[in-house]
Amino acid sequence: MGQEILPPSGGDGDNIHPVDLKAALEERYLRYALSTIMHRALPDVRDGLKPVHRRIVYAMNDMGLRPNAAFRKCAKIVGEVMGNYHPHGDQSIYDALARLAQDFSQRYTLVNGQGNFGNIDGDSPAAMRYTESKMTVVSELLLEGIDQDAVDFRDTYDESNSEPIVLPGAFPNLLANGSSGIAVGMATSIPSHNVHEVCDAALHLIKHPDATVERLVEFIPGPDFPTGGIIIDSKESIIESYRTGRGGFRVRAKWETEDLGRGGYQIVVTEIPFQVQKSRLIEKIAELLIARKLPLLEDIRDESAEDIRIVLVPKSRTVDPTILMESMFKLTELESRFPLNMNVLSMGVIPRVMALNEVLREWLDHRREVLQRRSRFRLAAIDKRLEILGGLLVAYLNIDEVIRIIREEDEPKPVMMARWDLTDVQVEAILNMRLRALRKLEEFEIRKEHDELTKEKADIEALLASDEKQWQTVSWEIGEVKKKFAKATDIGRRRTQFAEAPETDEEAIQHAMIEKEPITVVVSEKGWIRALKGHISDTSTLAFKEGDGLKVAFPAQTTDKILIVTTGGKVFTLGGDKLPGGRGHGEPLRIMIDMENDQDVLTAFVHDASRKMLIVSTVGNGFVVPEAEMVANTRKGKQIMNVSMPDETKLLVPVTGDHVAVVGENRKMLVFPLSQMPEMTRGKGVRLQRYKDGGISDVRCFAIADGLSWEDSAGRTFTKNKDELAEWLADRATAGRTVPKGFPRSGKFAG
Repeated sequence: MGQEILPPSGGDGDNIHPVDLKAALEERYLRYALSTIMHRALPDVRDGLKPVHRRIVYAMNDMGLRPNAAFRKCAKIVGEVMGNYHPHGDQSIYDALARLAQDFSQRYTLVNGQGNFGNIDGDSPAAMRYTESKMTVVSELLLEGIDQDAVDFRDTYDESNSEPIVLPGAFPNLLANGSSGIAVGMATSIPSHNVHEVCDAALHLIKHPDATVERLVEFIPGPDFPTGGIIIDSKESIIESYRTGRGGFRVRAKWETEDLGRGGYQIVVTEIPFQVQKSRLIEKIAELLIARKLPLLEDIRDESAEDIRIVLVPKSRTVDPTILMESMFKLTELESRFPLNMNVLSMGVIPRVMALNEVLREWLDHRREVLQRRSRFRLAAIDKRLEILGGLLVAYLNIDEVIRIIREEDEPKPVMMARWDLTDVQVEAILNMRLRALRKLEEFEIRKEHDELTKEKADIEALLASDEKQWQTVSWEIGEVKKKFAKATDIGRRRTQFAEAPETDEEAIQHAMIEKEPITVVVSEKGWIRALKGHISDTSTLAFKEGDGLKVAFPAQTTDKILIVTTGGKVFTLGGDKLPGGRGHGEPLRIMIDMENDQDVLTAFVHDASRKMLIVSTVGNGFVVPEAEMVANTRKGKQIMNVSMPDETKLLVPVTGDHVAVVGENRKMLVFPLSQMPEMTRGKGVRLQRYKDGGISDVRCFAIADGLSWEDSAGRTFTKNKDELAEWLADRATAGRTVPKGFPRSGKFAG
């Protein structure tokens, strides 16, 4: 047994303090949340960097890894960062360092990497012992003036050193490179932008401090992603996103068609949306191909080398490339949405969501403060130098006396100070002077330097005294950055383009996502539905559950919409591709649609938007309804005919010709012009035929010029021409006359 561990002071309980668990948890969690927000996840609005990135750039500067210096091993850099500034895992530091070097992650890289730093396929960088890096011009701009008291410093974690709280930031890094991170209870997501455009907007904001977001969007039309792509949002939605600091951008892949001759073509994708892994994207498209979700696509190939080149082969040369691509955009990451959430640390301490003009304003204010601090630092240096130069001049004018005092006096310093009224600093400078500096020429050079510094001092004092001059200087500095990253340069060229999403038929796209195959739809008396593969003409072999039988069967395609009409006057819509397969007895319709229990299926058929239907209830009311108005978009269906029990919807026939023939259960027939029937999208309808008792038996639309035909139970066809129908011709809603001789006993036109 090990030694028993006792609390301090022998376990008398004096050192145990009861703590309220709720208060302790709240206090600790709040501390953790603040630490995450301030020191890990959110970037500072002034330099656009999170602490880890700031420390990496500062450590590289410490190591002298300027753009013109030699590369150093990343392991060495990570060690410096971890040992001096960032006491966290080496892998997390290296991940952050590698990301700063990836030209597909950063619009303007802060680190110049040599070796394998990963790729757009999602492969990881090589281990840090194999890769090397140094700073880029962008990092140099961010650090410009760091040794001239441009920013405040604080102690590092072990108080052995100091680090900058924020970088001077001559480069508009927050907007230029963007940022993303998840803190506690808040997140940030900022896309990258074009520096030329950001500088233009900043210069405009200096001249017009009250400029609106709408005006600034004329300079910054939207993000500029490292991987290019096309933004398809409207200008209004982009303005709204920048105005509120929240929103998003829809980014699509850039594609073009390549002519293969003889009418054939292939589609080539050359740019993909930001942060989409190419290998994963191709994998996903291949999975959809195997699952037959992309019937217009034959094959996909990755022919990328340095540049992206994804080849999409259409099923046939007749496939419309726009519809093919629209279906791809709907189903794959060829279109993705980049969220905008400009949640940043304002003044380095307050996390808040900022609008575009606020972000630019804080950066400009920071640049002005940096300018003032650097100017004051330079002023102090000039004053110090002028003091020394004043002392040196006195020495030159009295050189012999100076030499005599130094030779003869034991303590020359106080003697010289008293003799010429010099300061300690001045005498120290004289005493430290080299003998070779006693040349005659030196006096002239000292006077010249004195005059130049005096002029520079006056200029700096004038700058510090004038707001206008300060803003002019800030504008000049921004102008220099703009020149360096102008759109005419290779790095400054805008990569992401803008376009309207092409107007395409929504239905055509829906069809493009479904493999077109022939099916036979079978609906049973008791409301079971299934779809058999192929077109089956003989339905006598179909099996049904006991007590059930065939209600209706008809050929269709998987791309068709199937309309189901119930006795309650409701219409439901099902996609041909969504129907259960032909094995077994199918599935009950009530599982798929919200059909009421007291209603049954009246009929089902393939939707044809160009047709019109005549819908009639048991008591003989009806109207004409366009089929385009019958489609229902939800499970609840669409009420077309208003009927209440015991009346039900009884008949639905296609509208053809110019007359309507209606037969009642009383075996009386009436023929009247179709023009007397109203066309409606919903209602009770009007009376077709008047009955003393009973209701309607059958109805048919026909062209009077062709005559009215019917079949008897033996399958013989009878036709009555216009003249022969004269005695049955009357107005709608009259009683009609007894059916002609030979009319089927069933009271139906078809036997």
